[in-house]
Amino acid sequence: MTPEGHAALTTELAALKAERPKVSAAIGTAAAEGDLKENAEYHAQREKQGLMEAKIRDIEDKLARAEVIDPSQLSGDKVKFGARVTLEDVDSGKKVEYRVVGPVEAQMQKGNISVESPLARALVNRRQGDEVTVNVPGGERTYLIAKVSWS
Repeated sequence: MTPEGHAALTTELAALKAERPKVSAAIGTAAAEGDLKENAEYHAQREKQGLMEAKIRDIEDKLARAEVIDPSQLSGDKVKFGARVTLEDVDSGKKVEYRVVGPVEAQMQKGNISVESPLARALVNRRQGDEVTVNVPGGERTYLIAKVSWS
C-alpha cells in the first residue's frame, strides 16, 4: 500500500469512528418512540450501525496487514508496484497514465490500477519501449510503454 492509500484509509476509519455516537443516539431516539417490532426507524438505524461496524473492522484489518511502500524511494526502469506508467495505444496513438497500486487503492477513474489487474500483471517487469498485449473487455489491445516514473 502507498502512504497515500494508508492515509486515506486512516482518515476514513477516523470518520467512521466519529460517526458511532451519532448512530447510537439515533438508535436511542428511535427506540424511545415505542414498539420495536414495528419501528422502521429503529431497524434502519440498527442496520446502519451493523454495516458501519463491519466497515470499521474491515478497514482496521486492512491497516493492520498493510505493508506501506513509498514509491518516491523506489527507482529503476522496470514497472513495479508504485510506478507511474504512461502507455500509448499502438492502434490509436492515445496516451494514458496509470499508477500501479495495491488492490485497496485501485480506482481506475483516478488512474490507479491494482497490481493484481490484468493490465498491471502484463506491465510488471517490463521496461520503457516494450510493447504489451492485454485482453480487455473491448478485445485485445497492444500498448507501448512510453514512460516509467516514480514520482
